[in-house]
Amino acid sequence: MNFPLDEGSFVVLLAGVLFGYFIESAGLNSPRKLTAQFALRDWTVFRVMFTAIVVAAIGLWLFDVAGWLRFDALKIPTMFFWAMALGGAMLGAGMAIGGYCPGTSVVALFSGRLDAVFFMIGMMIGTRLAPRISARTLTRAFAILLMLLAVAMVAGELRAALEDAEFPL
Repeated sequence: MNFPLDEGSFVVLLAGVLFGYFIESAGLNSPRKLTAQFALRDWTVFRVMFTAIVVAAIGLWLFDVAGWLRFDALKIPTMFFWAMALGGAMLGAGMAIGGYCPGTSVVALFSGRLDAVFFMIGMMIGTRLAPRISARTLTRAFAILLMLLAVAMVAGELRAALEDAEFPL
C-alpha cells in the first residue's frame, strides 16, 4: 500500500503548518482582529496581507529571472468584473460578520476555537449553495444583507454616541 502523499504534498503540508503557526503566533486567528480591520481600528491584517503580496510578487519575479517559472506560462483567467465584485463583496461581508477569513478559520479551529467550526460549516454550505442559486436571487439576498449590515452599523454608532454623550439631568 502506498502512502497517499507524495513529496510535493509534504511541501504543501509543511507550508500549511508554517502558515498556521505564524497566523496563530501573530494573533490573527482571533475574530476580533479581522472585525477591527473592517471597522478601521486595527491595521495588522492589512499590513500582513500587504507584506505577503509584496513578498509573493518579488518571489514570482525572481522565479521568472531565474527561469524556474515563466510569466507567460501563468494562466490569467478572463475577468468578469461584476461577478468578481459581487463575490468579493459577499466574501467580505461574510468575513466581517463571521470574523474569520477561510484561512484563519482553519487556524482558529486547530487552536480550539469552537466558533470557527460554525463559520467553516457556513462557509461550506455557502460554497455548495452558491452555484445553484440564480444571479437575481443572489443579488437580492446580498442587497438585503447589505441593508441589514448598514442598519446594524448605524445602530452601533448611535449606541456608541449615546453612551459617550453627557446629558444634563
